[in-house]
Amino acid sequence: MEAQKNVLLDISDLKVHFNITPKSAWPWTKPATLKAVDGVGIRLYEGETLGVVGESGCGKSTFARAIIGLVEATDGKVVWLGEDLTQLSHKAMREKRKEIQMIFQDPLASLNPRMTVGDIIAEPLKTFYPELSKEDVKDQVKAMMAKVGLLPNLINRYPHEFSGGQCQRIGIARALILKPKLIICDEPVSALDVSIQAQVVNLLKEVQKEMGLSLIFIAHDLSVVKHISDRVLVMYLGNPVEMGEGEHLFSKPLHPYTQALMSAVPIPDPKIERAKTIQMLEGDLPSPMSPPSGCVFRTRCPKATTECAQEKPLLKGGDEHAVSCLHVNYF
Repeated sequence: MEAQKNVLLDISDLKVHFNITPKSAWPWTKPATLKAVDGVGIRLYEGETLGVVGESGCGKSTFARAIIGLVEATDGKVVWLGEDLTQLSHKAMREKRKEIQMIFQDPLASLNPRMTVGDIIAEPLKTFYPELSKEDVKDQVKAMMAKVGLLPNLINRYPHEFSGGQCQRIGIARALILKPKLIICDEPVSALDVSIQAQVVNLLKEVQKEMGLSLIFIAHDLSVVKHISDRVLVMYLGNPVEMGEGEHLFSKPLHPYTQALMSAVPIPDPKIERAKTIQMLEGDLPSPMSPPSGCVFRTRCPKATTECAQEKPLLKGGDEHAVSCLHVNYF
């Protein structure tokens, strides 16, 4: 795809494992390992939006937090503009956060209720640019509020005085105020009404075009992901199972898990919606503390064979389309 585009983020074999010891365990009990993220690799290009989808508990949010350093990576590399973020000190990583910002799932919970909207949006500026005068900070905050669709005269109000959609716009303004190169959106519309979701997604697309941003967009709603994403990464139990260009992946999903997810997406045409077959997944998501051997999806896969329990498939293919399944012909 985009040999001519600059690679902003190059992640290889990223793993995030947690040691879990039950409260009732004996002191000598060996802790169990929870594999939240278990070998994810992606490349993100300048100005691109990468959608990340999967069931709850598949490691999407942990993956996002590991990129920005909010969760420590167990193994792998997170290379940002040629520099491995996993090797940086806390002080050096703090400086990098000017270039990588995050928008969180719950808009109200992510805002300090004791701070005014103006102070919330201005906080990154005061942290990284303490030399700015109060007037400069206030002017930049008002300009950013106008950019995200908030009236600047609301600058002295508190978060509880705003709706959920407005609170998410405040969170977006706070993330944009430093003019970052990448914003990680961790399910930013899942707590909002459908009509408000569309407004927030369109706002993100507008500011992305205007400011030249790259986005990593995490969501459960595949129709939203399809609308905003250039490429899509499908995760299952901490593992990447399929990745490809949006239109290509949505029109021809190859992995059985992706096919099941796509079959559940509502279609606006009533006749087509009634006629389609939804591929139901049997069983529950396995525990990341004791994932299946070989292919992690095999316990719910209709195509699983004995070979699937013995060999863990790798993500093979290119930027256009890649899949990790022993029963899919690679490109």
